[in-house]
Amino acid sequence: MKDTAFRKIHEASGAKMVEFAGFYMPIQYEGLTVEHLHVRNKVGVFDVSHMGEFTVKGPKALDLIQYITSNDVAALYPGKVQYSCFPNGKGGIVDDLLVYQIAENDYMLVVNAANIDKDWAWVQQQNEKFGAEIANISAQISQLAVQGPLALKAMQKLTSANVLDMEYYTTQTITFASIPNIIFSTTGYTGAGGCEIYFKNEDAEKIWNAVFEAGAEFDIKPIGLAARDTLRLEMGFCLYGHEIDDTITPIEAGLGWITKFADHKSFIDKEYMLKLKADGLKRKLAGFEMIDRGIPRQDYEVCDAQGNKIGIVRSGTFGPSINKSVGTAWVDASFAKVGTEIYIKIREKLLKAIVVKMPFYQG
Repeated sequence: MKDTAFRKIHEASGAKMVEFAGFYMPIQYEGLTVEHLHVRNKVGVFDVSHMGEFTVKGPKALDLIQYITSNDVAALYPGKVQYSCFPNGKGGIVDDLLVYQIAENDYMLVVNAANIDKDWAWVQQQNEKFGAEIANISAQISQLAVQGPLALKAMQKLTSANVLDMEYYTTQTITFASIPNIIFSTTGYTGAGGCEIYFKNEDAEKIWNAVFEAGAEFDIKPIGLAARDTLRLEMGFCLYGHEIDDTITPIEAGLGWITKFADHKSFIDKEYMLKLKADGLKRKLAGFEMIDRGIPRQDYEVCDAQGNKIGIVRSGTFGPSINKSVGTAWVDASFAKVGTEIYIKIREKLLKAIVVKMPFYQG
């Protein structure tokens, strides 16, 4: 198992540690519900150093990223971040990712921890046709996600750059906690506002201490990965291996908004997805909330009123901010319409649920 630069700090803080995506990570500190609500209402810090980072530079950088991702990279400009995914050439998804444009001909791709090796091999393979300057810097970079409505107010104390007024999904390279060349972005996986901060491993402890000192007056707390998952699910955000994987297209997974079919953009699986759209989708990702009492979990069957299987649960939880059990499922397209009654098979019982519009949490 790999460690992040913060392992000793987590253990000293009383974190419950588990194996996650090959890393030794904090799953919780005080408890899931307390931590979840703290991020929604105040400010919390996640160690997300397990995520992967690739740099793509040079005159061929745009051509490569435009071809391997579903979103329109030409819409980016220095300081802008974009959510996207890698179509896999077989009607599925290699991974979802963030694309940062740091400067002209200078990009950073942020990928999921469990997929770093797979994604890097994929980018290298596709780059044989383009010749962009690529590097996998994942092992050198640590990352903290400081999330919550008070996050930017707290972090503003550590930099002279204006971070309070940054728009959602933008980035700056700044001096932060007296350390230069820190990548600071108004991104995150919680829907609670805040930022993500990238820095060298050797600066990890200094930055952690500065972040917690600056946030003390705002009641800042460390938060585990369990709350990260419930926060993201309340927002209807996709998680690789759940809502998306190598068997589902972005448009089936509700990610049509990051799949751009512009004439100037040629990308992997473009023709396949255009045909799928034209022919009509046979399955879709749907969000649902439980009517009957029960908590849905991944791989539970979704049925119609007669008990016929019509889909499968991809994520499920009790949402602390909404006080409801909710989930996502791949279902036959005819059952994906908002207001449709479906049934989740839990311990051989059919429990009623209803398809609702995501996000489940309206902040």
